[in-house]
Amino acid sequence: MKTLLLIRHAKSSWNNPDMDDFDRPLNKRGKQNAPEMAQRLVARGMVPELIIASPAKRARTTAKIMAEEWHYPKQAILLEEELYLCYASTFLKVITRIDDDFNAVAIFAHNPGITDFANYLTEEIRIDNVPTTGIFAIQADTDSWKDFDLARKKFLFFDYPRNN
Repeated sequence: MKTLLLIRHAKSSWNNPDMDDFDRPLNKRGKQNAPEMAQRLVARGMVPELIIASPAKRARTTAKIMAEEWHYPKQAILLEEELYLCYASTFLKVITRIDDDFNAVAIFAHNPGITDFANYLTEEIRIDNVPTTGIFAIQADTDSWKDFDLARKKFLFFDYPRNN
């Protein structure tokens, strides 16, 4: 079994409209939501063994904050250029390259790709929008990430900061 956690970056700052999108930092709410959501995963017993993130500042920072809560070494976070504002199909390319030694993986990325990919993975639930710091979890009945796409999947949960 392989477990995939799709995590949208935390809320970013728009204080500087001239700043390049790639370089936008997290705002105050984003910095508060990231550790809270990481702790919700701990409470569920869903701490990832591998973290992969878009290199954009807001995604990278969200991954680092959550990694700290999980006692995961920040320097071990894999940055994947392809995840920056990617299409749903790009997620599969990244997933098939994951080492099979890892059974639980978190991918930090952006909308609209993350919402599109979550909806591609299951017909059980449809999501209009994965909000900032939202987490979509699914389990695939496979021993290899290369077979993830065709494996039978089970929706686990969808959680986000304002979901009480």
